[in-house]
Amino acid sequence: MKKGEKIIGLVIVVLVIFAVSRALFVPQVQEEHAGEIPFYSTANADVQRQASDLYKGLKCRDCHRLWGINNITQFVPSPSLDGIGSIRSESWLYDYFSSKNPQEMLPTRLKKEYKMPSYAALSEEQRRLLAYYFSSLKVKDWYLNEVKRMEQEKLTGKKANES
Repeated sequence: MKKGEKIIGLVIVVLVIFAVSRALFVPQVQEEHAGEIPFYSTANADVQRQASDLYKGLKCRDCHRLWGINNITQFVPSPSLDGIGSIRSESWLYDYFSSKNPQEMLPTRLKKEYKMPSYAALSEEQRRLLAYYFSSLKVKDWYLNEVKRMEQEKLTGKKANES
């Protein structure tokens, strides 16, 4: 097999793995929204690039998923950041990133090695960039409602229409 064929084969394998994992882990949505992408950002391309570089540099993706992509070799129970701006404001996120102990603001049951580290030592500009960027990560209302419904069912073991 030639080098080019190996690369094409590898790309196909990665795409298949991505499609299968997405089918297993992305909530099933209502028919009228099938095929519609629920995630979007209100930030401009420059902010997205700068924040993405910082996100990668801080190794946030070792614990968090963003835009439905995570490290397929590792499972970490930290929350997905898809749509975080639909549930947290820019000022809340700035305070969170500035906190010396983020668990005081948002308690967690995660193991110590998975708990959110403090980013208070980052420059103010970096913390503001992260807060602005993450607050720009939105999710469409229909998807957010579906995720909330599914989480409620997972927590209670009952369908939303059951009493």
